[in-house]
Amino acid sequence: AEEQGEKLELTEDAKAAILLERDTGKILYEKNAHEKLAPASMTKIMTLLLIMEALEDGRLTLDEQITVSERASSMGGSQVFLEAGEQMSVEDLIKAIAIASANDASVALAEQIAGSEEAFVKMMNDKAKELNLENTMFQNSSGLPAKDHYTTAYDMAIIAKELLKYEDVLKYTSIYEDYLRKGEENEFWLVNTNKLVRFYDYVDGLKTGYTSEAKFCLTATAEKDDMRVITVIMGADTAKKRNEMTMNLIDYAFSQYEVEKLFKQGDKVANIRHVQSEKMSYDVKTRYPVSMLHKRGEKSSNFYETEIKINKEITLPLKKGTEVGTLIVKKDEEVVLETPLIIDEEMKKASFMTLVKRTLQNIAKYSVSS
Repeated sequence: AEEQGEKLELTEDAKAAILLERDTGKILYEKNAHEKLAPASMTKIMTLLLIMEALEDGRLTLDEQITVSERASSMGGSQVFLEAGEQMSVEDLIKAIAIASANDASVALAEQIAGSEEAFVKMMNDKAKELNLENTMFQNSSGLPAKDHYTTAYDMAIIAKELLKYEDVLKYTSIYEDYLRKGEENEFWLVNTNKLVRFYDYVDGLKTGYTSEAKFCLTATAEKDDMRVITVIMGADTAKKRNEMTMNLIDYAFSQYEVEKLFKQGDKVANIRHVQSEKMSYDVKTRYPVSMLHKRGEKSSNFYETEIKINKEITLPLKKGTEVGTLIVKKDEEVVLETPLIIDEEMKKASFMTLVKRTLQNIAKYSVSS
């Protein structure tokens, strides 16, 4: 596909580009995908990922009010003109980032999550390492120009793939226009910097970028017929060319490929029992959607076998979202895919009273059966 894509010159005017199928992670097209380049505001994809993680594990809530610091309010560039001391909900700050690419909102949430933007940047770089991204380094949460602030088209696509675990983020990135402080004197009209969410079918995110160094950049995602793709364009000369090249990649993906969905994200595939836990039995679910990718018209009629392996060593307590096993997909006895399995609720140690009740119930059962 890569050779065919190159011949088609889908991204002639980009410094770097990539097209990825989300479920399988398969690269369908790439150009200079590992070249280190300035990402501009596409940086905020990593910022949004850490925000979504904080929401998942309860460090943030959507309706929580955040007080804006002097530093956050002074960011400049793309902004929603937050004032020092102003309070705004986490959800509205996410909208400001996702729709209007607001640097001030990015810093406000970075400070809330980590205590300072510097500490948040360390979290960003730690996350990049955790995702095995070797060509990414962040210096801030917004993408404002900075020395040694770089990533690659490939790395950006992987960060976007990770962010899309949290499909709720698409509720925000797909909004074309909205308002902050509706009805107030300082009401602010949010218009999406990613025009494709309005003017191109199937696109529902993700994030644009522009600085004079980075030029015009866009990480986009689109879904059609159960297939979700991620595209990255870096270093285009104009917004028009950037958008055209993104559409070229999406059209190429949807016209040439299709997926066979085996499991949706969050499908229950097993349960796990632990005698020392509060509930004893917990659902085990898929962390990601599980699909097979084929060229159009070549859908596999072969039967796929699935095997579930649950970790033998499970130490309580476990946080919601903890990996507890692996789903293995085989075709003709050959492993074609391995994907993590998780618990989607906290697995707590049983309280003393629960253990006492459980013991008494077992004694009662034993007495009856004997």
